[in-house]
Amino acid sequence: MRNNTKLIILAATILPSILILLAVILSDRFPEPLKPVLTTFFVGVLLCFPAGFLNSILIWSQDGPEHFTFLAGLTEESLKFTAIMLLVRNLAEFNEPMDAIVYGTLISLGFATLENFEYVYNSVSAAESMQIATIRAFTAIPLHACCGIIMGYFFGLYAFSGRRSYLLKSLFLPMFFHAVYNFMTTFSLLITTLILIALMRYAYSLHKRFAYLQSGKIKEEERKNSLG
Repeated sequence: MRNNTKLIILAATILPSILILLAVILSDRFPEPLKPVLTTFFVGVLLCFPAGFLNSILIWSQDGPEHFTFLAGLTEESLKFTAIMLLVRNLAEFNEPMDAIVYGTLISLGFATLENFEYVYNSVSAAESMQIATIRAFTAIPLHACCGIIMGYFFGLYAFSGRRSYLLKSLFLPMFFHAVYNFMTTFSLLITTLILIALMRYAYSLHKRFAYLQSGKIKEEERKNSLG
């Protein structure tokens, strides 16, 4: 494999996650410090290891691939949720709802980045690696990002309202969407694509709600400052 080809495959493996992360991070009107951002991302990366162990057990416990892929979504999202509960809510920098979306996406895409390496670099040829990286850039990576946004949105609502129904949605909605998406990949490309498009629209609408809250907060602060 030539060096140029290696670099192209590496970029195709990493860039989709980085671009989505940058879009989410830069959309935060009150940006997070670099240290918790990097820490949260690498926690997401590390989650691949227990997920891989649990998924390997699930492979042997299921009759068919459709059953395994369904359960894999439940496993992965429950691990991400555990990370948010144990790490994110205890961060001093976690002080507004939008932060939950930022950190939720960081965990999800940290996970997705290492998972991407596993799929891309276990291929038998450079052409196959490039094909897998390209396909996942428009499927698996956006899926993980959407699940992170959804998890973060409802966790943010829970953290600042105390309503346990939001906490349950933070866990079970991403698990449901991820599991259904994985399950449908074994049956219908068209339905899988439609599910992903609908999921992207939903995640975008949730993110937009917190963005409006931040805009209102900025306007309120500007009004107070103008009054002296």
